[in-house]
Amino acid sequence: MTQMDINTRKPALRSQNPEMIPKALLLAMFALAMTTLAIVTASVVADRPHVGVPAPSTMIRERFIVLEGLSAQAVKVRDVDGSLLLDLPHGGFVTVIQSGVFTERRQHGVDQTKPVRIVEYANGRLVVEDPETGWSAELYAFGGDNKAAFEALLDKIGTN
Repeated sequence: MTQMDINTRKPALRSQNPEMIPKALLLAMFALAMTTLAIVTASVVADRPHVGVPAPSTMIRERFIVLEGLSAQAVKVRDVDGSLLLDLPHGGFVTVIQSGVFTERRQHGVDQTKPVRIVEYANGRLVVEDPETGWSAELYAFGGDNKAAFEALLDKIGTN
């Protein structure tokens, strides 16, 4: 090839833009979405029973508390009358749950000072429920240490 031939060559048809998603990957993502939709549709049409739903059980104890977030780590736990029960500068998992409640309440426009309910069941379940929004968290699902944080909280502040 002469120098002129090299300079006048047309660029390749394939794009060299690194931000482009390969066509095969787009097709695979579409196939995954359609497969998921087909599986869910078949489950609903067949009236398949729900799995992974906690078994009903007798309530052992419950407590209504107010979780007051102070920062990314700190949280205060108050009784429904407003008295301070615990001041946790590093609340750990308690802070995580408080953040979840805060986010759900913000989305629903609910007052942040309303109490949440901690419920312990005979079958070992421990649940935090927000009666204002219907949000709940099955605390056993987050591991033993995190469940123990709320069990200790429930033990420390007693029962109603």
